[in-house]
Amino acid sequence: MTLSPAGTDSTPADSPAAALPSPDAPALIADPGDLSELFALGDDPDAVFARFAQWAEASGTTLYPAQEEALIELVSGANVVLATPTGSGKSLVATGAQYAALASDRVSFYTAPIKALVSEKFFALCGVFGAENVGMLTGDASVNADAPIIACTAEVLANIALREGPDADIGLVVMDEFHFYGDPDRGWAWQVPIIELPKAQFLLMSATLGDVTALREDLTRRTGRPTALVAHAERPVPLHHYYATTPMHETIQELLDTRQAPVYVVHFTQASALERAQALMSVNVSTKEEKQAIADMIGGFRFSSAFGTTLSRLVRHGIGVHHAGMLPKYRRLVEQLAQAGLLKVICGTDTLGVGINVPIRTVVFSALSKYDGTRMRLLNAREFHQIAGRAGRAGYDTAGTVVVQAPEHEVENLKQFAKVADDPKKRRKLVRRKVPEGMVPWSESTQQRLINADPEPLTSHFRVSTGMVLNVLARPGDPVAAMRHLLTDNHEPRSRQLRHVREVIGIARSLVTAGVIERLEVPEPDGRRYRLTLDLPPDFQLNQPLSTFALAAIDLLSPGPDAEGNDTYALDVVSVIEATLDDPRQIISAQLNKAKGEAVAQMKAEGIEYEERMELLEEITYPKPLEELLDHAFEVYSAGNPWAADAQLSPKSVVRDMWEQAMTFRELVNHYGLTRSEGAVLRYLSDAFKALRSGVPADARTEEVTDLVEWLGELVRQVDSSLLDEWEQLTSADQPLDAPVSVPARPRPLTGNERAFTAMIRNALFRRVDLIARRRWYDLGELDSTAGWDADRWGEVVQAYFAEHAEVGTGADARGPALLIVDKTEPRLWRVRQILDDPAGDHDWGFDAEVDLDASDEEGVLVMRLVDAGRRD
Repeated sequence: MTLSPAGTDSTPADSPAAALPSPDAPALIADPGDLSELFALGDDPDAVFARFAQWAEASGTTLYPAQEEALIELVSGANVVLATPTGSGKSLVATGAQYAALASDRVSFYTAPIKALVSEKFFALCGVFGAENVGMLTGDASVNADAPIIACTAEVLANIALREGPDADIGLVVMDEFHFYGDPDRGWAWQVPIIELPKAQFLLMSATLGDVTALREDLTRRTGRPTALVAHAERPVPLHHYYATTPMHETIQELLDTRQAPVYVVHFTQASALERAQALMSVNVSTKEEKQAIADMIGGFRFSSAFGTTLSRLVRHGIGVHHAGMLPKYRRLVEQLAQAGLLKVICGTDTLGVGINVPIRTVVFSALSKYDGTRMRLLNAREFHQIAGRAGRAGYDTAGTVVVQAPEHEVENLKQFAKVADDPKKRRKLVRRKVPEGMVPWSESTQQRLINADPEPLTSHFRVSTGMVLNVLARPGDPVAAMRHLLTDNHEPRSRQLRHVREVIGIARSLVTAGVIERLEVPEPDGRRYRLTLDLPPDFQLNQPLSTFALAAIDLLSPGPDAEGNDTYALDVVSVIEATLDDPRQIISAQLNKAKGEAVAQMKAEGIEYEERMELLEEITYPKPLEELLDHAFEVYSAGNPWAADAQLSPKSVVRDMWEQAMTFRELVNHYGLTRSEGAVLRYLSDAFKALRSGVPADARTEEVTDLVEWLGELVRQVDSSLLDEWEQLTSADQPLDAPVSVPARPRPLTGNERAFTAMIRNALFRRVDLIARRRWYDLGELDSTAGWDADRWGEVVQAYFAEHAEVGTGADARGPALLIVDKTEPRLWRVRQILDDPAGDHDWGFDAEVDLDASDEEGVLVMRLVDAGRRD
């Protein structure tokens, strides 16, 4: 390949600094508990620093000058902004800061942007300080929450700061990846602790902060502590930059041949990452022995979805895929195989910049431009440095490699020019390929500019929400004064501060109007002036912008069967909640395409002309249950709650669709062609489950609503078990914290939640009842053909039934327990019978099935086999 050097970030590979051991290298971590035994309460700053330096040296680490500078400032009580390169030992500085906090009997919080990093940091801290001194909070899970050292997401710390204010028992705040402060959606969580915790000491860390002068001045003003900037440290693992003008597969082959693996190939769409990985299957990435090691480590890991089949083939070849559209368990499998040194190439997106723990020697940029949701643009300096900085593993590599791949049209032009380089006449006639339409091109000069550029200054993205208001209202003292401070002394410009004030006033009024809170005439002894008024379950949360609207809308629904005997109350509750959730763009788009495709087929069959078909298609949309009712209710609600007009009510049917059709996760993905978006589908279902579990008041939770919520929760858990399951296993007394890396654990047995499992059985049986009622024996054949019941066989039964009866009931009685018989005589093989609700009430037709509990646990989905169907005399 043709690689042209583009400069380096730091020192050459043979410099003395490059030979130093890494402070973050896994081999240098001390035995669990060692550090916690060294501190003594009341040690002066010099003693704390000396003890920690001794511990580090005994662990095989000599502190770098930048680390010494930062630690001296921290033990002296100053805030520190640590803006040093990736791999320069920021984690060790954080450990030293937490050690100093522990020695002075202060509680410390360590925040990271994603739960996977929080989990990773939790175990690392347990290894250093001992499990009894470390806890973890993620919003979904809590482990040892009263420990003096807490690892958590930034949102968790922000909510604690909002709820407890300046009196929160937090002595030290370590915020990793602080450049997330500038994230438009999540930046508020990095700003709130700075505003609300003036008694805390702060350590803010990132390799790409830009100018932080204003931030330092603000921290000093708020905390009364000096704020030191430690920056421009020498990168211990220098980077070598190259520009590649060969085709991508040749570039990667050259990197593999010259032992530059592991290689992370960065793409800016999920589809291109997968396409690249599949194209590399022709490259001999791993040896036979390495492939066997991969197979041994994967073991019985459950590739439970459509994409899983593809991923299994790729990783067994030594190629990983990593992007946000994958199920979390698949991303973690790729990360853990990489950590074990078994993947040579990983094709992924720029999620790499978040700091996933994947050992990488070489980063290859497939492009220097991307679509940011609005337009195509070149990468900014922060994005480039954040991704490039992941190259080179401290403690393993003497240098990292960063390669920028030239655009395809440039590669092709150079290739064509090389063929005629010796012929002037042919050179003059050479027609160069132009830049493709819509593409933002880049070049070697673009790369050089990004290498030399400093990261852009961080921009405030504060925002308010119903949850923020409730947290402040729960704080002791005067909530009005607290909210005024929060809204007028943040980092926003004055115009946006005033807008936030108006939003909060609207939210507070809506909470009062909805009856969620009421003002007390006499404040409570601790100063609280408001209290919740509803009978809410312990885990109830108003965590969506329209949560209070959902409460009002659920009140409009009537439990029980309607005049026609149909009981849709539970599904209507689901539709109300789904309407308040963010739209899952991929699912809705797929539903719309499928609806339009079916409509076109129907119109063609009816002989409708093309022009009329096109007009009629404009009226086709995805399913929107209760749209008329919800739109009217929202119009009335918005009249009394003007702030709500800015929110987006969006009726949709994803969970409802799955329940009505008794679809599994895999069936949903296959039905709508969502293989590349499994992660997005799971996130939506998980969000819906949490909203249903924590956003429906107690008096609305009928038995069927509870069954549906339990079913959805178990479905999500079986697709990808929550981190809580694995944390519980890993933190048990039988599981040592230094256990070797293993693939993600399997979820708990599906049959362990009998209520949810029974709901799955009832749903699967009713799906067949519904298909019989609609005389859809072809679809019945698709469900049961493996059991010998194809469409023809089902057709005979359905037609015979309708020869005797005019219809099949599908109302509340049809789904009720009276028409469902479950025989549990054999503990692991249940026999079930579904009786059809015929209009004569004879109940002499139905079908029988067997449910294999062991197979259901193994596969993570209901395994049921149809045995018989027809008339029963």
